[in-house]
Amino acid sequence: MNEPSLNKIFANRENLERILDNLQDGIIAHDLERRIFYFNKMAENITGYKREEVIGRDCHEAFGGPFCGSRCSFCGDNSGFTDHVEYTVNITTKGGESRRVEMSATMMKGENNNDFGILASFKDVSTLYKLKMKAKEVTSFGNIIGRNNKMLDVFQQIIDVAPYDSPVHIYGETGTGKELIASAIHEESRRSGAPFVPINCGALPEGLIESELFGHVKGSFSGAIRDKKGRFEMAQGGTIFLDEVADLPKFVQVKLLRFLQHGTLEKVGSEGTISIDARVISAANKDLKKEVLKKTFREDLFYRLNVIPIYIPTLRERKNDIPLLSQHFLDQIEERYNKKSISISDEAMSMMMDHNWPGNVREVENVIQFAVIKCKNNIIMPEDLPIELQQNPNLKNRRGPSKKLTAETVRTAIERAGGNKAKAARSLGVGRATLYRFFNENPEALPEGF
Repeated sequence: MNEPSLNKIFANRENLERILDNLQDGIIAHDLERRIFYFNKMAENITGYKREEVIGRDCHEAFGGPFCGSRCSFCGDNSGFTDHVEYTVNITTKGGESRRVEMSATMMKGENNNDFGILASFKDVSTLYKLKMKAKEVTSFGNIIGRNNKMLDVFQQIIDVAPYDSPVHIYGETGTGKELIASAIHEESRRSGAPFVPINCGALPEGLIESELFGHVKGSFSGAIRDKKGRFEMAQGGTIFLDEVADLPKFVQVKLLRFLQHGTLEKVGSEGTISIDARVISAANKDLKKEVLKKTFREDLFYRLNVIPIYIPTLRERKNDIPLLSQHFLDQIEERYNKKSISISDEAMSMMMDHNWPGNVREVENVIQFAVIKCKNNIIMPEDLPIELQQNPNLKNRRGPSKKLTAETVRTAIERAGGNKAKAARSLGVGRATLYRFFNENPEALPEGF
């Protein structure tokens, strides 16, 4: 009796389809003209589309748009496909649900080694990510660092709003990372392969901001020696991020409102309009509602921009993220300058936990950079911190165990001390007896597992 061989198994179409249908990954294959010729059962489960709905159809038409969003290598100005790519992308199911999938696509070769199509496998990781969020195992999202509940809420908001093109307005204090949030929304969206174009509206002279945003034509003003693309045109297919949007002059607010209403704009000096497909994300450290009341910001523009508001908490509201942020910036410095491992003493960390952080995350980065330069023996001590942290009035007024403890600071101290309560008490500037009394009165302060 002849033993079965892989060649014989794969040569039988029914066998091959049976194998592919039993995989835990979705499989989709299309030719170089984007016509789908294979779609397995898991692909049906993940996307909500039946194979008979997509087989033989253009990939873009079958799913109401590019399945891979702006990462598609077969549309627009994309130059073509390399042999293999991997990325994470959000897709929208037939039922309108957003799903996060890990995609792996490979070029298929024919008998003469000629390219003839794309084979892509994709795995739904939405549930896994949600479970990690619920278990508080997530400590970062893109380039954003944090595991405080308020930051986990922000991470979830990013995931929720990314699939849609509705304008998002991000508000929070200076230094909280508004541009990082905007970039994360873009990267999580189907526009992620297209440009992300940030612009600080408050940093441009009033005479140039219209040209910077909307572009100009040659001869429209003195110095306009050629046509110039504006930031909106540069963001075609992608996302434009308008930081400090409250600083836009009134006449520019009118043009921005027109773009949000119609998706068209006029270049400076042009009599015609051009259509631009770009998502708008804005941010401000001012309260736009107050600016509306002061008549410095248009009310109708406020409602156009503030469709989905996202608040970024200050560092004062998430102090248990300070050790995590500090270590992140230390890791960056160690890698950049090839330095040995640097640590922060308990006393120095206690000072940092007491600081009010008016500059938020940006201030933490500056403090760590300052302390690394000053410290000896690769250990940051209290005297290595900037003078404003050493002269913190909270430290001067604190007498022994009279320091006010909170569940958040105690939980952070216990985690940093690896469960050693005596070490945690020292870092908090209190005695062990005080800490144990606090646990008896506030059992929820203990991290899980302790």
